[in-house]
Amino acid sequence: MSGGRLTDLQWRILGVLAGVQPVWTLTGGGALVGIYLQHRTTKDLDLFWHGQAQLDELPREVRERLSNAGLEATVLQSGMTFFQLRVSDGTDVCVIDLVADPVPPIETPNRIPIQDSSIEVDTPQEILVNKLCALLGRAELRDLVDVQGLLASGTDLKRALADAPRKDAGFSPLTLAWVLRDIRPKVLGRLAGLDEEQAMSLETFKEHLIAELLEMGAPE
Repeated sequence: MSGGRLTDLQWRILGVLAGVQPVWTLTGGGALVGIYLQHRTTKDLDLFWHGQAQLDELPREVRERLSNAGLEATVLQSGMTFFQLRVSDGTDVCVIDLVADPVPPIETPNRIPIQDSSIEVDTPQEILVNKLCALLGRAELRDLVDVQGLLASGTDLKRALADAPRKDAGFSPLTLAWVLRDIRPKVLGRLAGLDEEQAMSLETFKEHLIAELLEMGAPE
């Protein structure tokens, strides 16, 4: 499969790793950019092993497959549940995050054909839940951009807010509303390459989202 806004290297990596067992799931920005929204670019790929507590020998297998395909894979971070690689074909670079995620997915991932195989990809609704939790923890502009795109595509905010505590026990709509107040799209947008119109649109979206969170989080 091609298209979207993933690079040729990123599609190549996904194809090389498609046969790894147990099966991983593409999620986050890579899934949105390559499969669902095509709304921005990304230098990362997030591969999650849902329902698995540790990565065990998976990083070794991933590195071997990449090396056998003629790609250079350098370890950036290593651990039992998180492993990060910098992958290069000599021209382009991609960072891959390998993540053991013991929490089962809320929705069954989609199966997407790629080259001569197929991969699992988290659903847009699943990614929305993850992005809301990510905003609570790191408040990055790209996560807000992704939430804006996901809601515009028809995902369900109310259902995502109800599901988010299954991923993060400390999550609440009111806490997220408080965190969002500190994100400054008009300022950070310039650094992220957004033009003035895009930054203003994101600022307006943020304010509307805060209002919805406050309304949905208010005691009945």
